[in-house]
Amino acid sequence: VRGDDDPATGDAAVDEAFDGLGETFDFFWDAVARASIDGVGGTLAATVHYGEKYDNAFWNGERMVFGDGDGEVFTGFTDSISVIAHELGHGVVEHSGGLEYSGQSGALNESVADVFGALTEQHVRGQTAAGASWLIGAGIFTPAVQGVALRSMKAPGTAYDDDVLGRDPQPAHMRDYVETTEDNGGVHINSGIPNKAFHLVAVALGGHAWERAGRIWYLTVTGGSLPHTADFARFAEATAQVAAAEYGEDSEEAAAVRTAWSAVGVTNGGA
Repeated sequence: VRGDDDPATGDAAVDEAFDGLGETFDFFWDAVARASIDGVGGTLAATVHYGEKYDNAFWNGERMVFGDGDGEVFTGFTDSISVIAHELGHGVVEHSGGLEYSGQSGALNESVADVFGALTEQHVRGQTAAGASWLIGAGIFTPAVQGVALRSMKAPGTAYDDDVLGRDPQPAHMRDYVETTEDNGGVHINSGIPNKAFHLVAVALGGHAWERAGRIWYLTVTGGSLPHTADFARFAEATAQVAAAEYGEDSEEAAAVRTAWSAVGVTNGGA
């Protein structure tokens, strides 16, 4: 219903999805010179008005799919650029070799997608690490929900506390790691730990988070040496190696990465 160079349609979901795809493309190109999700300029496609009162958005390996929400808990999912970029971020991970969607590697998959979602929103708004909200999915809850977003990278576990949804279960430290067989081993829950680590790196380095912190994470995921079953400790080691290679072993960047993973209990015996 809308392609490149076409005017706005007047359908909010169509136009929001179209704009969100373009903004995500622009982020990856401007920040890391990546041409689309596949890295070679592939078309970004999306379907809107999926199902009936469908409470989700997802990347199906070929395109974005957006539900309209049930109107009681969720509004339309095209209203959040962080959600759009998060789902497209799964495509980047997939095209970069992938992270197995289970346990800690699955939580890393979710976390990296959150990183790309947050950074895209910050890129669109021109925000610094200190000035950003670090919320994923802000604005997609209806006013009836007691919460601000799906997740908070700045303060995992605080995004919502609602009578229907319950309390945000995300931990911010390995001491609170959730052992569960649900949610593919807690991929949406334990992603709070690497999310917090990234936030700490970004704030420590300051400025635009996509310029250094984001670059380190991006190069870690796309460098070709990260095993698809990587756990938190392996990912922490990989980000530290990338930071040292890019900026120097004694650099501010390498120190920020090491400090962040220690602070969330992944390194120095915290796991």
